[in-house]
Amino acid sequence: MKTYAMLAAMVAAALSCAASAGMPEDVKSINDNWARIAYQMNGSSHQTTALDQLAHQADLVVARYPGQADPLLWQGIVVSEQANRANIFHKLGLATRARDILARAYAINPKAGNGGAAMSLGVLYYKVPGSPIGFGDSAHARQLLQQALSIDPDGLDANYFWGDFLYDQGDKAGAKAALLKALRAPHDPNRTVWDAGRRREVQALLTKIG
Repeated sequence: MKTYAMLAAMVAAALSCAASAGMPEDVKSINDNWARIAYQMNGSSHQTTALDQLAHQADLVVARYPGQADPLLWQGIVVSEQANRANIFHKLGLATRARDILARAYAINPKAGNGGAAMSLGVLYYKVPGSPIGFGDSAHARQLLQQALSIDPDGLDANYFWGDFLYDQGDKAGAKAALLKALRAPHDPNRTVWDAGRRREVQALLTKIG
């Protein structure tokens, strides 16, 4: 499975999924701790342990806010990150669980996390292998990522993942345009760790494209 920096997913990540107005503090803490683990913590074993603890915390938060999309979105992002870092025997199972959680968030509110629910689902659909190995589907990924972009057209995450998808599909020119637009997104003073980390990823992909 390709790397999912999640929302991603990431992920992720909402990932343009900046903590939405009125988000409870315990939900926002999932957001903040995910960014700290993904971008500041060193050592894969430390990250794995921290993610396991964060996943348990996310489970409790989801139970605290039944029927709400934002807690589910961040639970799905944490599980997506677990899938990204898991061994080959556990990747697909965790990715499938993340997809199901994110699909629940999306069903409650397709615009959850300022498009983060659609985007995070889209990322999974192009990062996970297709049939017969997994559930990957590039056409479905394109639809979801375009929906996320329509909700947050100038967002850092929406444009980064759209660019990453286009690069994955062989469209280097389109990818570069999307990534340059991502860098023009306003900085988020409330999520400085995520903001700086994501911009490093954008720059790294631009360097790779050349």
